[in-house]
Order: sequence, then structure tokens, then C-alpha cells
Amino acid sequence: MEIVILIIAIAVIAVGAASGLVISGRRKKALPPPRETPTVTAPPAEPSVGEESVPAAEEDVRRTIEEVELPGGEAPVVEETGVPVPPSPVVEVPAPTAGRLVRLRTRLARSQNVLGKGLLGLLSRDHLDEDTWDEVEGTLLTADLGVAPTQELVARLRERVKVLGTRTPDELRTLLREELLALVDPGMDREVHTEPGVSADGAEVPGVVLVVGVNGTGKTTTTGKLARVLVADGRSVVLGAADTFRAAAADQLQTWGERVGARTVRGPEGGDPASVAFDAVKEGIEEGADVVLVDTAGRLHTKTGLMDELGKVKRVVEKHGPVDEVLLVLDATTGQNGLVQARVFAEVVDITGLVLTKLDGTAKGGIVVAVQRELGVPVKLVGLGEGPDDLAPFEPEAFVDALIGD
Repeated sequence: MEIVILIIAIAVIAVGAASGLVISGRRKKALPPPRETPTVTAPPAEPSVGEESVPAAEEDVRRTIEEVELPGGEAPVVEETGVPVPPSPVVEVPAPTAGRLVRLRTRLARSQNVLGKGLLGLLSRDHLDEDTWDEVEGTLLTADLGVAPTQELVARLRERVKVLGTRTPDELRTLLREELLALVDPGMDREVHTEPGVSADGAEVPGVVLVVGVNGTGKTTTTGKLARVLVADGRSVVLGAADTFRAAAADQLQTWGERVGARTVRGPEGGDPASVAFDAVKEGIEEGADVVLVDTAGRLHTKTGLMDELGKVKRVVEKHGPVDEVLLVLDATTGQNGLVQARVFAEVVDITGLVLTKLDGTAKGGIVVAVQRELGVPVKLVGLGEGPDDLAPFEPEAFVDALIGD
């Protein structure tokens, strides 16, 4: 009997356990399936120094700018870490300045030959009457030589031709070359002075050049090209973007500087030009640069305003040391209008030298003589094209030879 009761108890326990399992299974089935958490694929992080690059997902390959293959080869890699690094900007080596005007003489002669050929043609006539001499005078005036220089040259030519008598083409060319060269005045000091100076406390400061002129004459471009001239001569240069009133001027100058490895100091748009000029010279002192070139504002609004701006820039820069050069940039194609601009700037600041741009684009080569006579300062540089190395030191002999097509 006890055995029967034991068997019945065991059976009851077994049935109960089985029922619990079924209920538990049903409860589990009744529960909703767990909510799946969406997988978010983050973009590959930029590798840090000492870390390996994180591979991107195959379906969405993204590369950093450092990993993009550059023209001419792969991006440079730091050997220790394997991390791609951006390439350094390519620094150009400017063409040497020695003989640069001679190399560009063909370009100059192309535009200036009109003057030389015209004069030689007139002087070669069998009979030089008053009408012919009037034509000679008109040719010179048309070339923007100026009234006084024209009268001097005509008087000298008349005298020498009369003494010469018979005139061969070679004799006329020699005569004309000598007289034109005398007008251009080869004895003037045409060197761009950039000697280091000394500050009030005895410290050495770089040579300082202020570049002035009306906007539109190629002033900022000339500053950049002058940096190339100086670098080609082995000088280290700092550029000061003090033309803060033109939004693109500082960017333009900085681009020129980067091409030759020259640092550009700039300020906020519309900021104080004198402050930028001061900081540029300060930077030049700290870097031990040879020359600081300062591109100034060129707003010819009123003479008083211009005087205030340029005067302040010069005074502030001179707190560091002397200003070696003040170069006035003129557009040679503007002719007599350029002379008007020159007079205004000469009254405002002491001009030490002239830069004539676009001289290859005009047949009015007489502007060289006219502006030198007007200001009493020499033409030191000439622009003969749009290329980066088309700014050349002015050489009177090469210029006159281009005029007469020698």
C-alpha cells in the first residue's frame, strides 16, 4: 500500500513539473521578441600619430584628402607612423635677374619700334625741311616724351645732322642712339636699395621698401614680382599686406609669397595699414629677413587722405628703422595720366624710384624720360608682360636699343 502511495506521489510530482515547463514555454512564446538595436557605422576617424589607419567599409569607401593620390605620385608618408601627410607647397626658383631686360628686349622692341623706325625714317630723307622737323617733333610728343625733352632732342638732332652732312643709315642710328641715351640718363642710380639698417636700440633691421601707387596699376602684382627679383638675387623676404581696403589684395600677395617661400603678414580686412606695416617689419626682424616689402593702399580719394595714410605708414615703420626705398608704380599705357598720378604721390611722400608696368603694351616709350624729368627720380624697374619673371631692372642701354631696333 505504501508503495502504491509513493508511486502516486511521484506521478503527481512528475505531472506538475511537466505542466510548469509547458506554461513556462508558453509564456516565453507569448513575450514579444527583443527589439534589435540598429547598428550605426561611424565614418572612419582620422588616424592619430601612433595609431593604425581605420579601414573604411567596403560599400562606402571614403578617403581623406591626405590619402588621395596627387598628380605625379602618391602622398608622402611619415616612415615612423605610416600616416599620410599633406605635401609641402612647391617653392619656385625665380629666373636670375642679371640680364633679364636683355632677355625680354624682343618683347619690348615689338611695341617700341614704332618710335625708333619713325624717327629713322624721317631723318633718312634726302631733304630735311621744316615740315620734316615738325614731323620729328610730333613723333616724339606722340610717344609721350614730354615737351621740354622733345624740344631738346630736336635741337640736338638738327645741330648734329647739319654738322654730319651725308647721313648713312648706320650713322643716323648711332646718332639717334647717343641722343636718346643721353635723355634717358644712364648716370642715374637705378639700384633698388635694400641694405639692412639699425634701430634706435642698435639692433639690425631688414631693408624696408614701401610700394605705392594707384590701384589698377599693378601695384600688388609688382610687389609680388619684386619679391621674386630679390629672392633670385639670394635675399630672404617678408611681405606686408598693408593694402587692407581691397579684399583680394592680401590673398593675392600671399599667393605670390608662397611661390617663393616668403612669409606674408596681413591684418583684418579694412584694418589699419600702418599696423600691418609695423607688424611686417617686426616679423622681418624676428626672422632675420633681408628685406621687408610693404604693399600700401592705393586709394587716390583726396590728396589729404592719401597723405595721412602714407605718412602714417612711413612714420610707424620708421619706429623700427629707416625706409630704404619708396617705389611708385605707374601704368605706362596711361601716358600723361600717369604723370598726373606721379605728381600727386610725389607731393605726399618722398619717392625714390619708379616702376613702369605694361611697358610692352604701349608704343609710348617716351614716358620713361618724361616721368624721370617730372620727378627727378630714376625708373628702376619695368614690367614687360604678365609672367611671374617679367619684371626687370631697368637698363638704359637695352631700352634705347629696343627703341631704335638695334
